[in-house]
Amino acid sequence: MRGLIVVISFMLTLCWTSWSWSQQNGETPAPIQIEADRMESSRESSAVLFFGNVRASQENLIIQADEMTVLYDRAEVQQDVSAGAAADLSREIDKITAKGNVKINQGDWSATGDTMDFNATDRIVILAGNASATQEQNMVSGEKIVLYLNEGKSIVESSSQEGERVKAFIYPSSQKKENQETP
Repeated sequence: MRGLIVVISFMLTLCWTSWSWSQQNGETPAPIQIEADRMESSRESSAVLFFGNVRASQENLIIQADEMTVLYDRAEVQQDVSAGAAADLSREIDKITAKGNVKINQGDWSATGDTMDFNATDRIVILAGNASATQEQNMVSGEKIVLYLNEGKSIVESSSQEGERVKAFIYPSSQKKENQETP
């Protein structure tokens, strides 16, 4: 059972290492590129909202969703009104939320869900609503997946509906090699 927890934690933590590392280290972070059909910026709420076919990427981490909201640390709100959306996008990220058809990919790791919440300060990621994560043949699914990045811990929760349970399919490395070698 401990091995299962380690595999799940490792799979899920990989996704957020790149994004959250850029927030934590002293190096210049790789740029975050966000594309969408529409963008709205609000200085009062320290938020930038993206709508329609949203695609956010940083290095090899890609997050896709119907909608995404990027919330900034209010302590860093700039008073220069003339700077507009460009100034909003350059501040430190506090939270990122995504809604609708959320898909996350990094290398051979992927995850899906109805919503995603990332708290940069506490370094907690919540993927909810038919959440699943896969790496190679391994897969875990539940109603909600919570990642505690600072602790290297993850929790997968089932739905409150009767009969709904957490599911995990873990293939031992020796079994994966046999499956790959079989013609």
